[in-house]
Amino acid sequence: MSLRNQPDFERTLADYFRNRLEECGRELEPLPQEDTLWYMGSMLARFGDSDELFTYDQGQLGIRPLALLYKDAHEAASDWERCQILRQLGDLALFLGGLFPDNYARRGIRQDYFIGMGGGAYDYLADNARDNRHVFSELAAMFGRLLELVARACAKEHPYDAHDVLELYQRWRRSGDPRLARELGRLGIVLPEAEGRH
Repeated sequence: MSLRNQPDFERTLADYFRNRLEECGRELEPLPQEDTLWYMGSMLARFGDSDELFTYDQGQLGIRPLALLYKDAHEAASDWERCQILRQLGDLALFLGGLFPDNYARRGIRQDYFIGMGGGAYDYLADNARDNRHVFSELAAMFGRLLELVARACAKEHPYDAHDVLELYQRWRRSGDPRLARELGRLGIVLPEAEGRH
């Protein structure tokens, strides 16, 4: 869906996310293309609507697992349908992997799963989609770094209180997640190099 055809609230939300992505993305080298930031902002706004995120499957509301979306794409009747499913897979991997990595890590699903699934989906789209191939190419090539960008752009903006810092530190100690280590570093907390998961 083009930004022009989105409802006003969603368009405003897409602008907000694009601005946040642009602000937080200044640290990335190379900086993502403007088209890619627009695509990501629109995707984040789209998933702000629960109807875009959740689906009914066997009478239950939930998020279709990425592996089942991959299976759906493999079994698609046409290339157009395959591209639509793979776009949903890539977008979901970027959204879920960027915003909810801890929820999935507790279930044994690590960041490399999201990178493999999302990066692979976007890589296929870079060669086969009708539109935005340059965007999909960049999303595939920078997927891991763009996961972190989504996480930073969507993080709460107010300062952490002591409880938040302690909780963040404990999550880093359990997981060894480099994203959490960088967030702690931005808060001025120096982590011992030898320390990792416990």
